[in-house]
Amino acid sequence: MGKWLNGFLDNESTFGRIMGRLAVMIGANLMFLVFSFPVITVGPALASLFYVMLETIHRNDTLNPFSLFWKGFKDNLKQGILCTLGLGAAFMILILDIRFCRYAGGIWYSFRFGCYALLFLLIVLTAYLFPVMAAFEDTIPNLLRNAFFFAFRKPWKIIPTAALYVVPALVTVLDVRYRPLYAFLWVFFGFGLISMMVSELLYHDIRQFQPVDETDGKAVSREDPEKVRAKTEREILREMRKLE
Repeated sequence: MGKWLNGFLDNESTFGRIMGRLAVMIGANLMFLVFSFPVITVGPALASLFYVMLETIHRNDTLNPFSLFWKGFKDNLKQGILCTLGLGAAFMILILDIRFCRYAGGIWYSFRFGCYALLFLLIVLTAYLFPVMAAFEDTIPNLLRNAFFFAFRKPWKIIPTAALYVVPALVTVLDVRYRPLYAFLWVFFGFGLISMMVSELLYHDIRQFQPVDETDGKAVSREDPEKVRAKTEREILREMRKLE
């Protein structure tokens, strides 16, 4: 009985892995809430949350969510804040345009469909941008382009990915009766769970475009391919000098 119990509670057992993932989600969720408090840092905090989840999936192990989150936050701070401000402004403009078209009537009323289409594209961009930001080092224009690239490379994933963001938020807002329960779940592990599920959906697509770590044959996270190539060339030159 004791041997069976030890095996059941072992870190490598199914139960141990589930508990390890839950611990990572809870820790990363707490960090996300703390670092999102200034509001303008929601973007880098969200990218850091995805960084933790992608690394956990990549390593297939229980990692330290606090040190990983801090590393991801530092790496994505500037770009994350700029994207937060830009996306926030875009959402506000589109919502105001939709309200204007609905109440203006006439020909303006028909323009609301175009606004809805733009709003959907903006939601898709937001859903994919921060996982891409967590996985790749690049400029903001390239990150925006790559977010759309991953979204429309496999369009059937767009609906479940966007739904993971939108549906829980709508349920929380609309279901007033159980709102305290939803608030508890969000604080406990809600953001971490959603980011883990989105990461599971996108990981294999993202992995194909990351440089490979020759030590374990796996894709490495947040490595610039140009830097990896430059390091390889430097190593070759160093070996040639030794031969000389």
